[in-house]
Order: sequence, then C-alpha cells, then structure tokens
Amino acid sequence: MRHPLTAPPPAAAPDNSLARDPLLPAGGRQRRPTAESDAKRERILQAAQALFHAQGYANTTMAQIVDALGVTKPFVYYYFRNKQEIFEALSWRPTVACFTVLDFPASDLRPAHEKVEDGLRQLIRATIAHYPAAFFPYREPQCYRPEYLAQSRRIANHFYRQLCALLEQGRASGHFDFRETRITAQAACSLPGFLYHWYRPDGRLDAQAMEQELLLLALRVIGLRAGPPSKENP
Repeated sequence: MRHPLTAPPPAAAPDNSLARDPLLPAGGRQRRPTAESDAKRERILQAAQALFHAQGYANTTMAQIVDALGVTKPFVYYYFRNKQEIFEALSWRPTVACFTVLDFPASDLRPAHEKVEDGLRQLIRATIAHYPAAFFPYREPQCYRPEYLAQSRRIANHFYRQLCALLEQGRASGHFDFRETRITAQAACSLPGFLYHWYRPDGRLDAQAMEQELLLLALRVIGLRAGPPSKENP
C-alpha cells in the first residue's frame, strides 16, 4: 500500500503487540498489559473505530466514545490519554500489517518473483482485513502527530527498499517487465488504497474475490510474465 503519510478490516483478530510501537506514546495510565486489559483496550478501539469511520476524526469526541461503550471516563482514560492516541493506535496496526509483508526469514529461498507476488497478496489482504482503520490515513492525513508520521515513514521506507530490490531481481531474471522501479513499486501498492473511496465489506465482491482482483491488477503493473522467461528474450 502506498501510504499517503509517506508520499510514496469486520476487523481482523487484534494483535496488540503491533499496535504499540516503542517509539509511540504508551497511552493512559496503564503500565503492564494483561490479557484482561488487552480485551478492554480492544473494546475501546473497536467502539472508537466505528465512530471515526461514521463521522470522522474531528467530529468524534472522547465523550462519544465513552457513551458508545457505556462506561465511565476513567475506564477509557486508563488506556488512552486522548482521542488522537486512539486514532493513531487504530492506524498503526494496518500500517505494520501492510509494511512488514516482505519481512521473509533468511531461510526463505524462493525466487524474487514469488516473494513479490506473495507480498502483494498479503498487503492487499491486510488492507481489506483492517477495514476501515486501514483507510483513515487516506481520509484524514492531517490528523497525525509529527512523531507518528516519522514512524510511518520509517516502516514504509523499509518496505519499499525491500520491494524495489525484489522487483529488480525479478526483472533481471526475466519474470518482470517494467521501466522505473520506484514508480512501479508505488503504483502496484497504491491499488488497495483506492478502496477507501468505495469499498464495503458487504459489497458485490467478498474479501477473497476482491483480493484476487486487486492482485491480478498489481501483477499487471509490475509486468509479471505469464510463462517462464525465454532464454532468447529474458
């Protein structure tokens, strides 16, 4: 995904380890998370996500989040200092999920073109799975702190370095046909981002069908050749 913060989902099962980057604020008064506290934190995130999605960041208040949960204010403030921390926590999870899809182990010896196809599929899948939070940065990029933007750029740049290297390896092996590496990488990964304009989980195509359609388009962008490369014309 060409994340708009870097110039370049029904929600998935929560992974709170990804939601808490050590360089981002810890949030609230909580010091030591437990399984019970993570469940409560997730309740807050899901309630806030629905409000942010329905009415936007500016029109959502902490009081509305409290009311939606049917709890007291201290319940929410124990985990988050303000709505911006909630908004950034929601946005950070899909950012990490999307931009770590190419973090293959050193023992993965698959050729570059297979890794690229796998990574693009996982990126598209993560974008859809994290609906609607994955689209918050596209809708309201002005709502993030400079510190958050710096972290987002860091992880996005990490992803694009990996992708560009793999694309160039795939082109050298004759599996890809494209000209400008960075432009191709960003164009292929921007396709899921367009979903924020019109995607609905209950739409005509289910998540799996949408994933497949977008993957086919992304593979066309990078010029994946249908058959094995020719020795005469690699």
